[in-house]
Amino acid sequence: MDGPKRSQLRVRLRVTARRRGADGDGAGGAAGPGGRKRRMEAPVRNSVAKLQRREIGGRQLAARGGGPAAAVPERFRNMQLQEEFDTYDENAHLFVKLQFLKRRSKIIEIVAAKDIIFALANSGLCAAFDRVTNKRIAFLNLSPDEVIRSLFYNKNNDSLITVSVYAADKFSTLKCRTTPIEYIRRNQLDAGFPLFESESLKWPGFVEFDDVNGKVLTYSAQDGIYKVFELKNYSFLYSIPDENVQEIKISPGIMLLIYDRTPSYVPLKILSIEDGKQLKSFKHLLHRNKKIDFIEQFNEKLLVKQENENFQIFDVRSSELIEVSVSKFMTPSAFIFLYENNLFLTFRNRTVAVWDFRGELVTSFEDHLLWHNDCSTNNIYITSDQDLIISYCKSEAVAEDGTGNNLDTGVVQLFQLDPST
Repeated sequence: MDGPKRSQLRVRLRVTARRRGADGDGAGGAAGPGGRKRRMEAPVRNSVAKLQRREIGGRQLAARGGGPAAAVPERFRNMQLQEEFDTYDENAHLFVKLQFLKRRSKIIEIVAAKDIIFALANSGLCAAFDRVTNKRIAFLNLSPDEVIRSLFYNKNNDSLITVSVYAADKFSTLKCRTTPIEYIRRNQLDAGFPLFESESLKWPGFVEFDDVNGKVLTYSAQDGIYKVFELKNYSFLYSIPDENVQEIKISPGIMLLIYDRTPSYVPLKILSIEDGKQLKSFKHLLHRNKKIDFIEQFNEKLLVKQENENFQIFDVRSSELIEVSVSKFMTPSAFIFLYENNLFLTFRNRTVAVWDFRGELVTSFEDHLLWHNDCSTNNIYITSDQDLIISYCKSEAVAEDGTGNNLDTGVVQLFQLDPST
């Protein structure tokens, strides 16, 4: 086999955004100067048209009157390629010994930290580029047999964390390392230091970086213990014994512990993320002999879906239960929670939908077909205002390969998440 078994290791990264600021636009039917009522615009259903209208000042009637909208620049008019960066290096054989590290492969992660861009290739080779000089600073692989599996920018202390596996132990153990951005800029990579050396992160162990609460969760399968660390200085906070814990979900301020199910219910506990103290313990009733598709948590909301059953939204504080028909809500392959907007995205069969916690479909993107069928949220970017989603999609255009066969082409697309604008 050429490379490590990717299915045996998981690195989970959860990053959320802030609340979108108030929009300065007035109501569509408000009276204009001289008491004249502005004409209501026809609703625009195409997501691209919505975005274009918002960004370039699409209120044509106001523009004709010579008002401020007439002077709005076309913000996308001068968009053009500024620079290209290439992680491939023909001289890679000089510092790596693994054959698959020497081959050109696709980029699976891009992380921007101030004026430095990090690009991680599927092979495990990671490069840092300086946006000021547009030069490659260095490769972050410090060992000839190091395969970097994931990156995390720690804004709490302005450093980059790399999560790697090594050929020396048959790619079975996750190793974490942090390096201050300032030292990477100077190409002083040896100024970094390893993290969580006391933890055995062999399969099925894992490490999870929680940017929302500023915490790190590790699981040592060898010891059967979960541990929580401070993300700012990596100090140990508390531990949680395994004891039949099937999974841990993290939300702002709290953790949900999901235990092994019984035929008719699943035991759950909610802990404080800061000190690990138990806040609530309860049982969620299940349909017997039906497998659980997912259990997710969003603040006080518990999202539960069983095979061929209705989607349930359970409020753990008030015990209110909302059910959404199985014909309306089908099991997604991935979620993204918009914490401050109180919405969540679902991804299924290359499509994206936005839901609220009343179980109502807020919007779907009829013209947003993702490129990858088995989508990864690493390929999705949501702006800090939570109003735009940027993803790699199928293009409506097709090209021919010279043999008469149509070739699907991909394109990076921006779509508006807020259906009210």
